[in-house]
Amino acid sequence: MANEGQRFEFGKNWNKYLKVVSSANIIAAEDSLKNMLDVQTLEGLTFLDVGSGSGIFSLAARRLGARVYSFDYDDKSVACTLSLKEKYYSQDENWIVHQGSVLDEVFVNSLGKFDVVYSWGVLHHTGDMWNALGNVIRFVDDGGILFIAIYNNQGWRSDLWLKVKQLYNGLPFFLRWMVVIPSLIRLRGPSLARGVLQFKLFSGGQKPQGRGMSVWHDVIDWVGGLPFEVARPDEIFEFYSKHGFRLFKLKTCGGGHGCNEFVFRKDSA
Repeated sequence: MANEGQRFEFGKNWNKYLKVVSSANIIAAEDSLKNMLDVQTLEGLTFLDVGSGSGIFSLAARRLGARVYSFDYDDKSVACTLSLKEKYYSQDENWIVHQGSVLDEVFVNSLGKFDVVYSWGVLHHTGDMWNALGNVIRFVDDGGILFIAIYNNQGWRSDLWLKVKQLYNGLPFFLRWMVVIPSLIRLRGPSLARGVLQFKLFSGGQKPQGRGMSVWHDVIDWVGGLPFEVARPDEIFEFYSKHGFRLFKLKTCGGGHGCNEFVFRKDSA
């Protein structure tokens, strides 16, 4: 696990994101789950959110009928998830939120099995990605679903982004714009220009991206996100195939930066 000084403060960014979340963001998050899992409801199923972040996908799963267990290593991310639970499902016993680490063997062994295990863009931020990828296997019940998203390995480009992230986290807060602005231009290009012209880039009025995210907070997460590890799609496929998982759905980022999404089904015993 990475030292705290090497870790981006994910929870602080998620807290800012929650200030602009709208019903459209939540519906987009629900739709992304339904589309990737090929379902219309999660009624009667258990759902584990590994690294819940803002909590919006735990909320989406609960709204779709699942019994939800959310955890995150970052205390501020846990607070974000709890704030959504309090707002929409206060006192609901079918949504549990805890602090914990996917690298903590005692914690991992205490959770049991779930029908759907979800971890989008999280395991590559643990500082020990392959161990984390292995640990989530223990959560998946026989015949259950594992839905993960992992940063794509771009070779030297990934090495360059690692240096950008290290630079960002090494700068004092008031100088970080020197990294964010060029990265924003590099990553967003035409969509950035449209957002500025429409005065929507920094506001809650922007149209949600896929999965209900926002442009600005996603860019901050990408530029700052340490620890940072990557993998090729075939590496993830081969890793889980050896552990009795069959690939159900794959959505790649086309060889660029960002995450490849995998939906696996675990073979029944």
